[in-house]
Amino acid sequence: MINWSHYPNFTEAEFACQCGCGKADMDPGFMGKLQQVRTAVDKPMRITSGFRCAIHNQKVSSTGPNGPHTTGRACDIGVQGAEAKRLLSFLAIHFSGIGIQQKGSGRFIHVDDLTPPEYPRPNLWSY
Repeated sequence: MINWSHYPNFTEAEFACQCGCGKADMDPGFMGKLQQVRTAVDKPMRITSGFRCAIHNQKVSSTGPNGPHTTGRACDIGVQGAEAKRLLSFLAIHFSGIGIQQKGSGRFIHVDDLTPPEYPRPNLWSY
């Protein structure tokens, strides 16, 4: 069970699965890295997707029931423009997987700390 008081800039509610099951089984190591980034950037980070249960992930992601969000070691951060560029410089220090969606209305940066062979994919990609 994660102790959310160790991450003063984040709440369990913002990482809860959006299907309504309420699971927010985030990995403490991942959250520690995210808190380090938040402290360094000294600005709020809007989490648009945190933990996803297998059923919800299969509905919303091409990664199916076993995607990175189902591990508690991934999240999406709503950010755009100059703030996205600035945030990327901090994220790249702590995370092995960074996906960028910076067009259209749903702009975000995905981060995870999964590595091959655990989860094979590029280290940096765009959606």
